Amino acid sequence: MITDEDKERVRQATDFVQLVAETVELRQRGQEFWGCCPFHGEKSPSFKVNPATGLWHCFGCGEGGDVFSYVQRRENLDFPDAIRYLADRAGIELAEERGARRGPKRTRLIEALGAAEDFYHTMLMRGKGSGPDEARRYFAGRGFGSSVCRRWGLGFAPGYGSLVAHLRKQGFSSAEMIAADLAQERSGRLVDRFYDRVMFPIHDEQGRAIAFGGRVIGPKRDNVAKYVNTRDTAAFNKGKHLFAYDKAKEGMAATGEAIVCEGYTDVIAMHEAGFTNTVAALGTAFRLDHVRLMERQRVSRIICLFDGDAAGQRAAERAIRYLDKTSAALMCVVLPDGQDPMEFLAAHGADALRPILASARPLMDFVFEKRLEGYDLSAPGRRVRALEDMARVLAPLKRSVLLHEYATRLADALGMDVEETKRAIREAPVSELDESDAPRRGASATPRREGRGTGRGVDSPRPSTPPEEREGEGSIEVPNDYVPAEAYEDAPAAAGGVERADDLRALSADERMQVVAERELLAAIAQRPDAMRAFGDRIATLSWADERHEAMSWAMLSTPEGATPAEVVAAASAVVPEAPAILSGGRVMGDEGLSDQKKLELIVDTAELSSCRRRVRAIRSRLRSLPPGGESEALFEEAASLQRRMGELSARLSSALSE
Repeated sequence: MITDEDKERVRQATDFVQLVAETVELRQRGQEFWGCCPFHGEKSPSFKVNPATGLWHCFGCGEGGDVFSYVQRRENLDFPDAIRYLADRAGIELAEERGARRGPKRTRLIEALGAAEDFYHTMLMRGKGSGPDEARRYFAGRGFGSSVCRRWGLGFAPGYGSLVAHLRKQGFSSAEMIAADLAQERSGRLVDRFYDRVMFPIHDEQGRAIAFGGRVIGPKRDNVAKYVNTRDTAAFNKGKHLFAYDKAKEGMAATGEAIVCEGYTDVIAMHEAGFTNTVAALGTAFRLDHVRLMERQRVSRIICLFDGDAAGQRAAERAIRYLDKTSAALMCVVLPDGQDPMEFLAAHGADALRPILASARPLMDFVFEKRLEGYDLSAPGRRVRALEDMARVLAPLKRSVLLHEYATRLADALGMDVEETKRAIREAPVSELDESDAPRRGASATPRREGRGTGRGVDSPRPSTPPEEREGEGSIEVPNDYVPAEAYEDAPAAAGGVERADDLRALSADERMQVVAERELLAAIAQRPDAMRAFGDRIATLSWADERHEAMSWAMLSTPEGATPAEVVAAASAVVPEAPAILSGGRVMGDEGLSDQKKLELIVDTAELSSCRRRVRAIRSRLRSLPPGGESEALFEEAASLQRRMGELSARLSSALSE
């Protein structure tokens, strides 16, 4: 379980603006940074980040929140995994990891792996002797000169305890080397895990070495594996990482397309040829976690570029189990003459590959064609064997909504009954799924948000006009009860456990205006907590439309003087979990046309005016059910006092806006 202390450590260690700037071009506007929303298409910036409060908001799609909700949306993660993602970026070891860990710290393993990468690379580039010479010849023979080797950190592992001795000099313990799978004990002494191999470093999303793939060089030796990969460690899981993902993720995001190859050299050749959205699985079959990793970059098309051999066909068949588990189209390309991507590029060049990739076929089309082309379907007995064969291939989809479509297609191809074909698929055995392909307990593609259930929930509908066509974005217009009319459409989401956009439309105009006024007030408290304390007595008398807003205001104003905006937001979040989404959408404080003091006065006056009107409406409703007498007279006097106050506030607001 992730503790609140670790959550705050991660938040404070994250540069929110830098994080967003990885995928969004931001420009500073006052204390805020603005850009085009990464979560919906737009031409004019309506997305902002406030580094002081640690909040983001898009006035186009109405979404907003804190750094964790941003990572949830961007990386398609649930809440705990969003914290783990940021902790990993910041090099923070969470309490849950410390409790589960029995070996060395993960950060030390990554440091050791980085030192090993440097060592292997130095041996390749400057090492002397037959081993380094053979390694250089191997890479050169594949078109990888010194510049390519440098870009990819390629290396050579001499073995014979040389890495162990090097890491010991740098202060790494035997336990750390073993835990990183860089060394192993043999006959009572520590020896290198890799020897006489060219080395391909595997990096995490931040570009840090977390594992290696080693290919044997020199004469073929009995009982020596061609490739040896790092075993799963605290820093690496082969079923969850992709080779070159750190280099390919920007290309994926830019093109909306990912290319999956089967080997390290294929990926490097593809990147060097300009196909910078290419990755490879790591010593394992293509898995669902790999698909999810690519989905983080919002890819809409995944092209499986398989080798043109039986192994490539098997890889394609294994991949069809993910057809109904991703919104991306799974496509397939098999290169001619049994060539792999590196061989094809060397023979024909990048220009010849582009049209082949553009004409990639749906994965299932390829599987159907390759499986059935070996059968003589004119013979009934062979059609039955073909059905049994294809049923085993399609068995992973036996519970899928796609079953009818593919069963119908197979039945048509074989001239058989659809229901009988479905029965064969349902009864066919399914090969055991990898652990990574099992559904994650408690995980959901769309993060579920919990509401506290207090007060009235309100949310915002999507704007009826695209953000790039709306005028006056960010300006203060108070033609209608001193709240911008467009703010009704752009009010930040309450982020409850259910969709509540209809709730806002169900409110009266006065109630909607008060909700927006209250949220502007709360946003002002979050951004200028000390300045807003001067208005504490007035804020305490407000009649709130949403009970959560009142709880948040008390929590924020109860923070000690000098508290930072981020600390004030944390106080609000402690009492109302959806506070970041509520606080993120303030407009008025970002306006550059007024001084801070004028803006604060305008916000408080508008909130009080809405509150007075709410109280007057409540009094009128109460008077309808009361007989003439003492209580009625008292309510009349209160209403009259409120009306006078409303007149004062209206005049003051009109004067302020006319200046």
